Amino acid sequence: MVDVGDDAPDFTASIVTDDMGPFRLSDHLGDEPVVLAFFPAAFSNTCTDEMEALRDGFDRDDCTLLGVSTDLPHALAAYRAQYDLPFGLVGDPDHHAIEAYDVIEDFEHYGVETVARRAVFVIDADGTVTYRWLAEDSGREPDYDALDEAVTEAAA
Repeated sequence: MVDVGDDAPDFTASIVTDDMGPFRLSDHLGDEPVVLAFFPAAFSNTCTDEMEALRDGFDRDDCTLLGVSTDLPHALAAYRAQYDLPFGLVGDPDHHAIEAYDVIEDFEHYGVETVARRAVFVIDADGTVTYRWLAEDSGREPDYDALDEAVTEAAA
């Protein structure tokens, strides 16, 4: 399990912004903190609540915020458009990110074997994990005030 003080594991996936394209975490490190907000599934209630909270109540000026799920990029593009999300969504259907960060959730009761566990990591400009939050259950959202504080500290 990735912990505070560890080097952030690099991974490749796809990213959805205004376009879709390849993504490598290391290409986004170096200027400002990166926040990886892992979430189980686009269009689900708690995930949408979390993404809207990150859209509306979280100060993104001092960081690169990325939502990460195992959804396909085309589904994430529709999700991003429907909810007017101004940050990138990383599609990890091959599980590179969730395996690298050991945030794997079993969702067999929904007919899906593996999704991202709800988790948040803050990575400073040097590539070090400075904050980690893991949901005890998938219905729990992160403490947004603590996350904001962690980004402020990582940016200092």
